Amino acid sequence: MHDATFASDPHEVYDRLRAKGPAGPVELAPGVDATLVVGYETALRVLQNPTLFARDARRWKALNEGRIGMDNPVLPMMAYRPNCLFTDGAVHLRLRKAVTDSLARLNISRIRRDVEPIADYLIDQFSERGRADLLNDYAKLLPLLLFNKLFGCPADIGDTLTSAMSAIFDGKDAVRANEELTACLMALIALKRRQPGDDVTSWLIQHPAGLTDEELKDQLVMLMGAGVEPERNLIGNALLLLLAPDEDQGAGMLVEEAIDHVLWHQTPIANYATHYPLQDVDLGGVVAGAGTPVVISFAAANSDPTLSEARRAHGKGAHLAWGAGPHACPAKDPAQVIAVTAVERLLNALPDLTLVVPEKDLQWRPGPFHRALVAMPVAFSPAPATRMAAHLQSRSAHVPAEQPHPVAPAAASTRQEPARKKGFWSSFLDIFRV
Repeated sequence: MHDATFASDPHEVYDRLRAKGPAGPVELAPGVDATLVVGYETALRVLQNPTLFARDARRWKALNEGRIGMDNPVLPMMAYRPNCLFTDGAVHLRLRKAVTDSLARLNISRIRRDVEPIADYLIDQFSERGRADLLNDYAKLLPLLLFNKLFGCPADIGDTLTSAMSAIFDGKDAVRANEELTACLMALIALKRRQPGDDVTSWLIQHPAGLTDEELKDQLVMLMGAGVEPERNLIGNALLLLLAPDEDQGAGMLVEEAIDHVLWHQTPIANYATHYPLQDVDLGGVVAGAGTPVVISFAAANSDPTLSEARRAHGKGAHLAWGAGPHACPAKDPAQVIAVTAVERLLNALPDLTLVVPEKDLQWRPGPFHRALVAMPVAFSPAPATRMAAHLQSRSAHVPAEQPHPVAPAAASTRQEPARKKGFWSSFLDIFRV
């Protein structure tokens, strides 16, 4: 599951496994064996049975015995962290309660208002060129910048957070990037303890669960990890469906319909939710040993023939893109609003977007967990980079007279800054003080 062949056609592997049963042996990375669940009912059985299938990766037998190298590429996604994804029982309930209660304070209308200026800012970066890579210029950066906003990051911390998370996802000097990520999040937590704001970091700090700084840091890492990569892929895969000229299914689709189609057929996180059986378990003829990884293939479960009718109707409640059971995604509604808003904003700004290479020639990123394009090069009619200015004018018209107005996007204010390389977040804040 870690080579280019799997990346180009993962369903060939899923179908081959399904022909023998609802689960089968796979290699996630060199030397990392696991059982992949490809049957829908078996996936639900694992996801909904925490008394038999634990999420705590400290139960991983091969890792404990030193048979998995600490430099193995899947460790960042599989190794234990004290957050909602990798804990069980009372610890999991306490941490998840803090996270779900904090996310519940995010108003959907507010999320849309937060996404729109970020989308406008990013579109302005490439609209005059007449070409762009919608993955790396847009779909990848939008959720990163949005989390800076939701976390209440000042400019310097937000720049570091964006660059560190990008490096971790891209596998570039991951050790150094992880150190930078930890340091900037601890600085953010210290700041929000002194100066709380209307943001997720402050809400987590204020929650009755009383999270320690380390616990706070790990929940923030989890939120970014669980939000940025899936969101990038959801936006990217939906854009591909809507832009692919030879894809009949995308013709005439509404954006919401495209999002639903992707969740069913190009599941952004295709395989994950690693569980560790507390005892040897028979999964339809394949025995998963105690303490061995059992990975759920959301993509394969969604393509299970038993769900053919639900797929035809695009029944939102049936697919497993958001997981199921006690670890189901707590942010599916915000995630869909973010994706819909991001796609609509882009298509409205640049209505003649076209792929510059045939869909069949696009490359998919190798890796066992995600369903993600490497790039999506597009062309369009060049357009003036004036969206942020228009957004600010619209916002200023609705600001009460006694309220301070947003900072105008004047070029002169940017020229007065000291000569230093700024990140996306500090550059965004220079234009749009939020």
